[in-house]
Amino acid sequence: MTRTLVAGMRQIAPLWNRVFHRALRAMAAGFCALAAGATGQADHIGSASGLPVPRYVSLTSDRVNLREGPSKDHRTVWVFQRAGLPVEITAEFEIWRKVRDSEGAEGWVLHSLLSGRRTALVAPWKKEIDSILYSKASPKSAPVAKLQSNVIASVHGCDGTWCRVSGDGFEGFIQQSNLWGVYPNEKIE
Repeated sequence: MTRTLVAGMRQIAPLWNRVFHRALRAMAAGFCALAAGATGQADHIGSASGLPVPRYVSLTSDRVNLREGPSKDHRTVWVFQRAGLPVEITAEFEIWRKVRDSEGAEGWVLHSLLSGRRTALVAPWKKEIDSILYSKASPKSAPVAKLQSNVIASVHGCDGTWCRVSGDGFEGFIQQSNLWGVYPNEKIE
């Protein structure tokens, strides 16, 4: 009887070990998320990267899984299918980054699927309203294009009010308040 019990415990031990480590990872992720939520927009340094959190980055691939938690064991809740899409990193855990998109969806992605290249979405909150792209950082300058909501633009610089952007067939200046992917008054060189 004792040998059977010992043999059974040896079979169960690896399972309990996995369960324990998953629970530990989930608790750590929860603490990271809680810490990110408690600080709001206040910048702090990411525990894994040493970079500011929150911060904007972009997706490197046309297929990026958004997961419930920081491991491949967690369920995929969404699949991003747009390379270059800006997302905001709100927390870090080892090789995982918690991100939020322009619609508020949140989840975890592998850091290797993110790029420091700055991109922005043109006014995703302005459905069916075009934003004007100007030749200079002034509304008195010549308009060079009308950009529809949700167009992805590469951000080349911002002075806190205007950003110089480019994309497929356009280049110019847009008011920073018409972009999701840069913070209000943020300066980018």
